[in-house]
Amino acid sequence: MRWDGQSVTTAGGDALPGLALANLVRSVRTPEFAGVTFHEVLCRSALNKVPAASQMPFRWTVNAVRGCLHACTYCFARPTHEYLDLGAGRDFETQLVVKTNVVDVLRAELARPSWRREHVAMGTNTDPYQRVEGRYQFMPGIVDALVRHRTPLSILTKGTLLRRDLPLLAEAAREVRVGIGVSLAVVDPELQAELEPGTPAPRARLELIRAVRDAGLPCGVMVAPVLPWLTDGREHLDALLRALADAGATGVTVLPLHLRGSVKPLFLGWLARYRPDLVPRYQDLYGTGAYAPAAYGRWLHDRVTPLLQRHGFADPSGHRAGRGAAPGEGAYPVGSLPAPGPEVTVPGVAQPTLF
Repeated sequence: MRWDGQSVTTAGGDALPGLALANLVRSVRTPEFAGVTFHEVLCRSALNKVPAASQMPFRWTVNAVRGCLHACTYCFARPTHEYLDLGAGRDFETQLVVKTNVVDVLRAELARPSWRREHVAMGTNTDPYQRVEGRYQFMPGIVDALVRHRTPLSILTKGTLLRRDLPLLAEAAREVRVGIGVSLAVVDPELQAELEPGTPAPRARLELIRAVRDAGLPCGVMVAPVLPWLTDGREHLDALLRALADAGATGVTVLPLHLRGSVKPLFLGWLARYRPDLVPRYQDLYGTGAYAPAAYGRWLHDRVTPLLQRHGFADPSGHRAGRGAAPGEGAYPVGSLPAPGPEVTVPGVAQPTLF
């Protein structure tokens, strides 16, 4: 990785003091990522199994990196850093865990006779195309491994680095089912820079959606999270949905903000600096829970439904058949998951359905 002279520690498999990191090889800093430490580990498994009780329409995920340089104030994944004895705040943005052998491990797991070639989702915890992907370049190997083993895949991202791999993904779509999703909820560049300081600008993400469509791939869009009194105005939502339609998005899902665990005080701290007048209203709206009241969800649904219809986005997608969405959740938009279709037959293995 050209960082051999910039290693902070070499732990040889032991965790750094204060960090619950097994199989740590070294911790690395580089001027290109000022203030960030990469903890390079050897993972034992690349495929993560989604709990059976989950509402998600997939059973397997791959996350090559833990932590995210996008630094989104509201990110639901922040508390996962606490399992590593790291903080959900600044640590989540500056102490990244990198699974350097993830591609090799994934290839070995996919080669097992027991692998049923079920849909594998990426971007479910931290973004696979955050800026660090430009350094480690995991995604081409991950996509290649999935395609070689006839495994449908999906990617959800805010990262414009996805454009680098569009030729690879377009080729992959000739062999397996592919879904692409982009997250974009804020069109005001000033608010976006305050709220998501490490993410590409709204215009850049709109151009990414257009590039995905020009490559012949579907592209659903998550308008999430919608922020009460900040981005839930009719004018804002109408302008965003119009821009998404112009960019060629194949589907849109609109979801309100939720604030789980330690994310709530972090977000309220940001709000106290950006819009202190809204802090009491958020405290009243969210109370002691993670989700806005059902009444707000219904209000947002009633507001956005005619706008979705106006711009050609009346059809979201779905969770697993027979399961409804949990409060505050919504369906994945059309195009962001592999389109329903016949599964690849594996001799001697009973085939599950995708949904």
